[in-house]
Amino acid sequence: MSKKSSVVLIGAGAWNWVIWPRFWTRIYKDARSFDDDGSPTTFLKVHACLIGTSLALGTVTSVIGLRGLTRR
Repeated sequence: MSKKSSVVLIGAGAWNWVIWPRFWTRIYKDARSFDDDGSPTTFLKVHACLIGTSLALGTVTSVIGLRGLTRR
């Protein structure tokens, strides 16, 4: 893997870690996230799965990029 490709992968992974936690705070504060009893709604659960998946993929992407940089 080229150095340029590795840097792009690291950047893409870092981007996920910068953006998604900030989005989570907005979703969590949204009125649609909890019902009248204080229980999480499907809206919150779906977004939690999407955000968790994005963070996991961002981590894997960054690790692949880091491994590409260190294996020379």
